[in-house]
Amino acid sequence: MLSMNTGRRTAKALALTLALGLGASGAAYAKNPMVGGAPMYANKTIVENAVNSKDHTTLVAAVKAAGLVDTLNGPGPFTVFAPTNAAFAKLPPGTVESLVQPANKATLTKILTYHVVPGLYTAKDLTALAKQGGGSATLTTVAGQPLAVEVQGKKVFVTDVKGNTATVTIPNVMQSNGVIHVVNGVLMP
Repeated sequence: MLSMNTGRRTAKALALTLALGLGASGAAYAKNPMVGGAPMYANKTIVENAVNSKDHTTLVAAVKAAGLVDTLNGPGPFTVFAPTNAAFAKLPPGTVESLVQPANKATLTKILTYHVVPGLYTAKDLTALAKQGGGSATLTTVAGQPLAVEVQGKKVFVTDVKGNTATVTIPNVMQSNGVIHVVNGVLMP
């Protein structure tokens, strides 16, 4: 579960997002795109879909270890930058195994919530924000820290506060409670 303060921040951010009317229907996007060899159904939640992707088994295990399943099954909307197994494999040896230990739950939760932005931001929305910002935009994650978004051509890039950049490899995987953008790197708060 998220901490009380993080939970309050998340609830406020979600309420603001809903009040502003952000969001989009999944109807304009590919119906049931394939991610990790499995169809992603727009009528299922982020977690319900992610558990079927063979490319996201590490992410799913981490979400379970951090106790975030109920949160990401919640109403949202959420925009999730979802690292693949290959992205996690780029971390130093032993990092993932260490993070999923109960003693490191707070650190793992901070890392995972850094990949989640309240609201629904499609690639088109991210591109528009970056264009408005002169080539880049900053989003505030559920972890409460900034995440930079940049667009070059048709590619969307996200950069963490440490300067690590990940590329969106599969955009706009619509979910009943948000959208997933598959990324090729793990972002660090």
